[in-house]
Amino acid sequence: MPVHPEIKKILDFIPQSDSKPKIIPEEHRKMFNAPVLPVEKRVQVHAVEERTVPTSEADILVRIYTPKEADSYPLLMYFHGGAFFTGNLESHDEVVRPICKESGYKVISIDYRLAPEHPYPAALVDCYHVTKWATEHKDELKWDGKNLAIAGDSSGGNLVAAVSLMARDKKEFTITKQVLYYPSLDLDFSEFRYPSLVENGKGYFVESDQLAEHNSFYLLGNVDTDHPLVSPIREENLEHLPAALVITAEYDPFRDEGELFAENLKKCGVQVETKRYEGATWLLRKVYPS
Repeated sequence: MPVHPEIKKILDFIPQSDSKPKIIPEEHRKMFNAPVLPVEKRVQVHAVEERTVPTSEADILVRIYTPKEADSYPLLMYFHGGAFFTGNLESHDEVVRPICKESGYKVISIDYRLAPEHPYPAALVDCYHVTKWATEHKDELKWDGKNLAIAGDSSGGNLVAAVSLMARDKKEFTITKQVLYYPSLDLDFSEFRYPSLVENGKGYFVESDQLAEHNSFYLLGNVDTDHPLVSPIREENLEHLPAALVITAEYDPFRDEGELFAENLKKCGVQVETKRYEGATWLLRKVYPS
């Protein structure tokens, strides 16, 4: 189907140019990290608080969203997107609030360290350690001790898949659900091996010829893009991973790798639900928040 009219309005507003300026992380962050709505116009939840989680690597700021007053809650850890070098608690506040309210989960959004100041594996290590911290503070968080979900969009979906692999192999805690929103699961852009990278590579906000540069900040130091914790789609053994919900967009360059990953999970016996939003681009969350 055609691009959703609300998304087309946004795409038409974005100036088009054949010349692509060099990406400067600090400048990109000013644009990407700015919220759209003032706090009073965002979805309201019972409580929102920030705190610092100490880990062996760094002190990580988190924002904790509580849907309602209750004796216990299922828990969801949220890993924001932004190509590993942008995004923060504020950029995704409007995303996390409706997830919290509609799901009934207590949600912990993680302000993991960003590249290039902190390249791979900093973001992955932070997300894993904060998730582990949450399971070790069951009483304080009023976690029900049974339901532990992790979710993330774009590069955050990459982190969801990688943390799921780490948790399975380390066996320090058990993740029960993983939710991947239009995930970027293959960080080797030396060739466009997925048709959607070609079909949707230009004119839909995220452009395929910029992906290598975007991810280069995370991949400093000759990182092996074939490693499953870098490119989770390269993992051959996907058995015993948590049930998954994989959400893709029709006009997103990442569409095919997300859907292939879902099929690979199914082949390994993992319970998977896949939802493709027709007419949507990477700007999916602007029209279909949560």
